[in-house]
Amino acid sequence: MSDNPVAIVTGGSRGVGAATAKMLSENGWNVLITCSSSIAEADKVAKSCSNKSAQVHALQADVSNDSDCIATINKAIELWGRIDTLINNAGTTKFAWDHSDLNSLDAEDFQRIYAVNVVGPFQMVKAAKEHLLKSANPCIVNISSIAGIKGIGSSVAYASSKGALNTMTLSMARNLGPIRVNAVCPGFIEGEWLKKGMGNEMYKGTKQHIQNTAPLRKTCSPESIAEVIVSLIEKSELMTGQLVTVDGGVSLNL
Repeated sequence: MSDNPVAIVTGGSRGVGAATAKMLSENGWNVLITCSSSIAEADKVAKSCSNKSAQVHALQADVSNDSDCIATINKAIELWGRIDTLINNAGTTKFAWDHSDLNSLDAEDFQRIYAVNVVGPFQMVKAAKEHLLKSANPCIVNISSIAGIKGIGSSVAYASSKGALNTMTLSMARNLGPIRVNAVCPGFIEGEWLKKGMGNEMYKGTKQHIQNTAPLRKTCSPESIAEVIVSLIEKSELMTGQLVTVDGGVSLNL
């Protein structure tokens, strides 16, 4: 069994997932990152994070597929013999910014988004639970969004799925102790994912608006969200069932 604590980060090939894997590995964690499609990118992240005192491996896995979730847990156990934390970061959306245009979404969109954003985390927790319970400080962090609190964001389906993830976080925190279960709810995160989904003009305009109007005059970076995640894992031993908003105060104005 590994002397290092072990974390699994789903959706770890870029953004918040990659930043979290890097931060944990720098703190002496062994990390297994997963991604559903960009395994070459995930491998690059794993190689860049690995160091003399921590190992980072990448695995192709789709959290909406239960057998992939089980395979992810089995891989972590095969590599290191333990699991101490699970970060459910993998997520998807359909960009349909006008929430009044109900024709921009259909049932299949909802089902696909819920399969990744809600069912996926459930399946990962279900597969990891027995191993997490053996840890001295077991922790789950679900990566949600202020969309799930405020009913805003890339689409109605996305906001709804994050609201469901928040509710599931509360239920799991109440019923899975001593495993701590919290959710981080970021606002606008700088990066290619939002830039691609918004288009360059909308992305720049939204970023500038936040920097002009939010109480802290800042947008989130993947690293700023990773800091909160790592703090919840390593330092917040009495925190469970919390939805932690990290948005520079944006949601205070909504």
